[in-house]
Amino acid sequence: MKTIIDFINKHGMLQKGAKVLCAVSGGADSMCLLHFLSSNAERFGITVAAAHFNHRLRGAEADRDQAFVEAWCNEHGIVCEAGSADVAAYAQQNGMSTEEAARRLRYEFLENCADKLGCTAIATAHNSDDNAETVLLNLTRGAGAKGLCGIPPVRGRLIRPLLATSRAQIEAYLAENGVAHISDSTNDTDDYTRNVIRHRVMPVLCGINPAFSASAMRTAELLREDEEFLDKLAAGFLSDHFENGSLPIPELAALPKPVAARVLRKICGRSLTAGHTKALFDIMQSKTLAHADIHGMRVTADQGRLYFGQKPNNLSDTQLRVGEKTVIGDGKFTVECAVLPENSKVFNSLNTFFFNFDAVCGTIFFTSRKDGDKIRLNGRKCTKSLKDLFSEAKMTQLQRSETPVLRDEKGIIAVYGFGVAERCSVKTGDAVLRVTINKTDRTGDNLKNE
Repeated sequence: MKTIIDFINKHGMLQKGAKVLCAVSGGADSMCLLHFLSSNAERFGITVAAAHFNHRLRGAEADRDQAFVEAWCNEHGIVCEAGSADVAAYAQQNGMSTEEAARRLRYEFLENCADKLGCTAIATAHNSDDNAETVLLNLTRGAGAKGLCGIPPVRGRLIRPLLATSRAQIEAYLAENGVAHISDSTNDTDDYTRNVIRHRVMPVLCGINPAFSASAMRTAELLREDEEFLDKLAAGFLSDHFENGSLPIPELAALPKPVAARVLRKICGRSLTAGHTKALFDIMQSKTLAHADIHGMRVTADQGRLYFGQKPNNLSDTQLRVGEKTVIGDGKFTVECAVLPENSKVFNSLNTFFFNFDAVCGTIFFTSRKDGDKIRLNGRKCTKSLKDLFSEAKMTQLQRSETPVLRDEKGIIAVYGFGVAERCSVKTGDAVLRVTINKTDRTGDNLKNE
């Protein structure tokens, strides 16, 4: 069909020499796609393989679908990979809908098959009616411009060659070429929201405009062009201004709101909702320290910058043991303690501390600062509160809250990035205790001097 060929060429979906994995359920759409690609493999200079995923949701009917696809591929000399998973159990275990669980497991299976077979593209059989339904579905959810762009023709190695082809055109193709297919009984019910849109909403809209799917496709394409332009502006801003896990608030606030929202989404992820975005805009306007928690991320506005980091777990006092490695703060830090021979060379650094082992009082704990904490650092002439120490170093509130502190049963013996307490400093002939604090990538870039 000329429509499919033109759409493939328009979006550069198939490169000569490509190996394409076709996702095949056995239904009309996927059988049309498989037949078209395999029949035109020589034209495009490609090789085609198939993959079928059994969701185990329809019992014997699902097994029938798998057998049909495998038999058809075998008859036509097409390599076919089949897999299955208990989608219902996975959905329950992960607290998600059956539709979401099915999609996640299906695409994971397709990616694994593509890797196994060395495929450079994965073709799915979404058509123009599917795209119109997706636009309507996202509209009911209050989606922004990105959601109203519908299904992308190309995303990574995923391609959708039938996206400009209607369901009616697909059925005509199957009849003309004598291609067999099977039906999924769940498509006839209104158990899923998409089916309600397909059976009840789409017929009304097509009654108003018989070419509604094509119109929705054109609208989605126009929105996608706008989205791509705004996305490039956001990417350019990030490239110029994102530093040490943070952005300058004045510059971010000066951006047009649609661009600023996309900058935030690029950092926080696609799950950033309109409500989350509003919360971030709100803390940007705060005159004092403010933060917002977005899923597992904490975003903090402090001293004119917006810091993005993992939502902190309070560093409860964790006992350190000599000769052992201790994992702290849900994997944020690892701490190692070792006793060294007398007269060992010592060279305190940002994350390695040397103590007079005999001067340490009892157990050492890894923790965070507490109100009223003070320390007399080795080589300093006075005792200072950690509040003053951090303030002089111009540390943000976020940096202060994430700075590790070592204390024994008398008080603080070291502060990460600053040094050890004078009472525990090493002198010639002392037995030496070395404590090394390693910061993992999960802590971000918020600690002082890192």
